[in-house]
Amino acid sequence: MHPSDEIREIKSNLLKNKKIILALTGSIASVETVKLSRELIRHGAEVIPIMSNSATEIIHPYSLEFATGNKPILQLTGKTEHVFYCGKVRKHADLLLISPCTANTISKIAHGIDDNVVTTFATTAIGSNIPIIIVPAMHLSMYDHKIVQNNIESLKKNGIIFIDPAITSSKAKIASIEDIISKVIRKIGKNDLSNKKILVIGGSTQESIDDIRYISNKSSGKTALNFALNSYYRGADVEVWCGCSEEKIPSFIKTKYFKSITDLNQLLKINDIVKFDVIILCAALSDYTIDKKNGKIKSDKTKLILELKPSQKIISKLRQRSPNSIIIGFKLDENEKKVKEGAIELLIKNKLDYVVANSITAINSEKNKIWLFDKNNNITELNGKKSIITDKILTKII
Repeated sequence: MHPSDEIREIKSNLLKNKKIILALTGSIASVETVKLSRELIRHGAEVIPIMSNSATEIIHPYSLEFATGNKPILQLTGKTEHVFYCGKVRKHADLLLISPCTANTISKIAHGIDDNVVTTFATTAIGSNIPIIIVPAMHLSMYDHKIVQNNIESLKKNGIIFIDPAITSSKAKIASIEDIISKVIRKIGKNDLSNKKILVIGGSTQESIDDIRYISNKSSGKTALNFALNSYYRGADVEVWCGCSEEKIPSFIKTKYFKSITDLNQLLKINDIVKFDVIILCAALSDYTIDKKNGKIKSDKTKLILELKPSQKIISKLRQRSPNSIIIGFKLDENEKKVKEGAIELLIKNKLDYVVANSITAINSEKNKIWLFDKNNNITELNGKKSIITDKILTKII
């Protein structure tokens, strides 16, 4: 067994049985492809590397052979490798991923020039309607060249996906590995949510006591992040409303931010949520608020009494504002009996479609045990990583 097989599917099986041709061109960003290859494998993919001559002068083929378990294709032989993998054959590759891609290669592909391994694979894949993702990396002056941009637009019109570079200083740096992986999964994954609009509300709120202090709930934001990523991977149009969170929502997912219940109410006022097919409220919202004191309460007091008042319930407003959406609420309590009773009450009172119930042991944990209640009195128990549980919940509700 090759060492690459030891990491296969350790993150997910979203790319299981998917064959990806990873094409390298002569950019210094080729040094990132070992990490990229390994990450694709961690999601289950088989990666076959191909390299232009210029790419071999930057990174040795042995590095890619180690990373993928497959010997890189450096030139075409009588085996007609471009046809075997990207031709109109029965077991062709699922994707041609050109990462990194130089301005030179982009322009050649746009004009149908196939003078090396990478461009010949691209020409063959285009003719066979095999998906292609291009990840540009070059100096900014080259990326801004009008003819290069025209060539990019021409390829986009032909269905080729581009992952925009990160523009910093004078460089158009290659996109992050996280961004590339997400686009790959979204393109060749099961894509069963491609016609759905999903809103995820996550994180916690902070209710100000004075200009310095606040009260809040514990929340890592992991559940919201996993719902957002899994929805995106499966093709949904995803939007996240994010409170205070330890987790960072990736830049490729549309995100709006709030801190307090008041902020969240404002988001509800200015946004039309009727458009969402599914609304997932997994945020740890404050049950109580307080009238904020201006300035700073002195710290020399021997006793300080705070008067809290119940906060407005966002879950009921969601149902009022969007009567036809599938709405999923969350109920957290200290033990299994209490949380199940509370889940049923929450479900009925707010006319929800589903309620996810879990205990306080789930906070800040990668793993979880939940009970999914639906409006037809069905209960489903799920255990495991939050990334897997959230994916299973999406499957159940959709």
